[in-house]
Amino acid sequence: MSITRRRAAPSKAATTTTLRHRNLPLLLLQAREGVLAHFRPLLNAHGVTEQQWRIVRTLLAEGALEPRQIGTLCRISSPSLAGVLARMDELGLVQRERTAQDQRRVLVSLTRKSRHLAAAMAPEVEAVYARIEDHIGADFVQRFYATLDELIDLLEGLPAGEDDGE
Repeated sequence: MSITRRRAAPSKAATTTTLRHRNLPLLLLQAREGVLAHFRPLLNAHGVTEQQWRIVRTLLAEGALEPRQIGTLCRISSPSLAGVLARMDELGLVQRERTAQDQRRVLVSLTRKSRHLAAAMAPEVEAVYARIEDHIGADFVQRFYATLDELIDLLEGLPAGEDDGE
């Protein structure tokens, strides 16, 4: 089922509110879901969740990290991350080791099994990206990546929850 996105004049009910801006968080969620819908069948076929795949991709790119770093980079809350990492450990996808310098600190790294999984999935993942790019255009994809990078950078300088007086 497709929902038409209207950008025409707001309805009478909408004009009685003081909200002037479109719902950016909702639009970003809708875009995320639109993209993930193309990846979910692939993730399901390989028996990994979206969060697990985010962690695998991050550890592939960054190398071993502390759980706190993984949570920050993958946008997974600490309580959720503990469960995800425990399950990934059970599945043999990650290994956790205490650091030599500080036994309280733990580094999480990928196992040979998860590296083989990523290698097996890579052609399929790239094929999904190619289908999306073919559909929406390579120029749009590159502009969108650049816009997202810029948005992320700009928002880092804005304290969360600050009231700007408006």
